[in-house]
Amino acid sequence: MILRLPSPHSVVPQVILQFQGQVLYGSWFDYVHNWLQMKGKENFLVILYEELQQDTQASVETLSHFLGKKLSPEELNAVLKNVSFKTMKDNKMSNCSLSPDIFMDQSKGFMRKGIIGDWKSHFTVAQSEAFDKIYQEKMAGLAQDLFPWE
Repeated sequence: MILRLPSPHSVVPQVILQFQGQVLYGSWFDYVHNWLQMKGKENFLVILYEELQQDTQASVETLSHFLGKKLSPEELNAVLKNVSFKTMKDNKMSNCSLSPDIFMDQSKGFMRKGIIGDWKSHFTVAQSEAFDKIYQEKMAGLAQDLFPWE
């Protein structure tokens, strides 16, 4: 059975599918739990989207140090240019516009705004409270300071 992804602009239906485990790429909660089992290993690095947005240059420098690669100023500038939300939104290799329509609704594009916390504008108060409850249940056992979310 092929599951078609809803438009990323329809946040609430995506979240409901996540809770039901009916997404093409698996549960976000399982994904995070599985990857965070690697935390603390020398060959594993966690960089959050929020960190990338708040200080992209520091995140790129952290990543290059982790990989053992010193970037020249020109290389650093090229990376910073190419990882910007606008550049990636316009790039067919990163914006999922090459994905067949059978897998994803392409009518509004894959990427939304690239703004931290924008998901909140898509939820009602009741939906936000329900999400918080499910999040607490699914993420129990993980350190509370792992994510810089409100």
